[in-house]
Amino acid sequence: MHIRADLHIHSTYSDGRGNPREIIQASIERGLNAIAITDHNTFAGSIKAIKINKNPDFIVIPGTEVRSEHGDILLYCEKEIDFPRKIDLLLEKGHRENCLVVPAHPFDVLRLGIGDLIYQYSDWDAIEIWNASANKGANYKAIEAARLLNKPGLANSDAHILEEIGIAYTILEVDDLTVESVLEAIKKSRVKPVFKSTSFKIRVGRAMWSVERFLKEFIK
Repeated sequence: MHIRADLHIHSTYSDGRGNPREIIQASIERGLNAIAITDHNTFAGSIKAIKINKNPDFIVIPGTEVRSEHGDILLYCEKEIDFPRKIDLLLEKGHRENCLVVPAHPFDVLRLGIGDLIYQYSDWDAIEIWNASANKGANYKAIEAARLLNKPGLANSDAHILEEIGIAYTILEVDDLTVESVLEAIKKSRVKPVFKSTSFKIRVGRAMWSVERFLKEFIK
């Protein structure tokens, strides 16, 4: 069967505005069947969402966005794991734990992509080739990297506010709606990324959230 998945979303467990319950509700309303809440350097948001979710037609993949030594990398696993920050060790540990290791927005400098370092490693499981919040030039370079490295490409929203969820997503061909089946579909390139960029109105909303979050931290 085919499902819609947005596998790069942030919650209140890092720098997102929505909590896991709100994210699940918004994702279902947008017609998604699978998400990964990928908070920075923690699985906490996704683990909370898994406990909350009671919908049999919807699944949450355990995930995190690791701030590695050279930039951001998405990690999708069957369960929460400890993870190193060095890329080679992250790849080694991730694969040992049956996780997928995926460079996030690799050529978006403002979002701390790893850039041309992507070509120094041959064992990525996939590449985020379309990030709805990244500039199109960076996304096109990611598409080319996936082609040259012969890796499956994912499209994600990188949502930090609820309105961004599902703007870009990936259609996956899965055997059933389980974490194992979703990860297997990506490994076997049974993916079809759907490209769409964040609208100006939503970009303004995200910018306002960034300012609000900065002021909250400043007041502390």
